[in-house]
Amino acid sequence: MTTSLTPLALVLALLVGVLASIAGGAVGGMAVGGKALGNELAAMLGGFYGPLAGVAGIIVGLLTLALIR
Repeated sequence: MTTSLTPLALVLALLVGVLASIAGGAVGGMAVGGKALGNELAAMLGGFYGPLAGVAGIIVGLLTLALIR
């Protein structure tokens, strides 16, 4: 039994992935640069730069999942 991904499921997965990459970037920024830059600035920079790689990975993963199904 195979089911195709609906557009709503794709958009929801993309939205959840983007929010998770922003949160992960902020936490990673605080862990890496919190002492040097201050936690607030490091979190802001991490939240900004975290989705750069995260969104690309999410899109590739969703396209791969859509092609497999």
